[in-house]
Amino acid sequence: MRYALIPFMALAAPLLASAEPAGKEPHMTAISPVFHELVAFTLPAEFKSQNASYERTNGPFYIREHVPAGETVDHWTQMITLTGTKDLASNQNATPRAFLSSLTSHFGRHCPDTFATTELGEQAIGEHPAFAVIASCGHVQSGAESFSETAIMLVIKGSADYYSIQWARRGPSSMRALPLDSGYWNKQLDRLRPIRVCPIVPGEVAPYPSCVEH
Repeated sequence: MRYALIPFMALAAPLLASAEPAGKEPHMTAISPVFHELVAFTLPAEFKSQNASYERTNGPFYIREHVPAGETVDHWTQMITLTGTKDLASNQNATPRAFLSSLTSHFGRHCPDTFATTELGEQAIGEHPAFAVIASCGHVQSGAESFSETAIMLVIKGSADYYSIQWARRGPSSMRALPLDSGYWNKQLDRLRPIRVCPIVPGEVAPYPSCVEH
């Protein structure tokens, strides 16, 4: 949920590269430098519009958001969020699973009576360890608006930093915790693949061929 995230400030504009392999849905690849590395993932067709995107960094924190065409980062039905936390990988107590536990706890504080979560487990992002969970609020009150919100959350341990990719959907409000469909959210996570974390090559600029071909 957007208002639950730490506010950050602009770091670098992402590259959006068209990609429509035969037999697959139209999509784009979003690539941007996030502190020590490049982070790339597939942006599904409904997120092609750049009119409602947001990107900021503040010290060791980075965030970028995408919403579907015709929506804004303040009023949306779906949102894909990329975050980065600088130098967290050097913390021996940090793990992707522990990082996600912190994220889901923060998420759940907005809906203690209707919160639900389930683990999807360890994920392979190249050579980088990662972990995924689903988190859900049945009822969220934001001003005069109320809605439910459910998200797939993936955290990746980079060589120096930690990264998260979250795909959230809003729907009708419920005064009970929503059932979580692991099969559906695994498919949504697959729509974001391939997900890559690549070294930044000195002197290389967009379209970052070393990561596109990685």
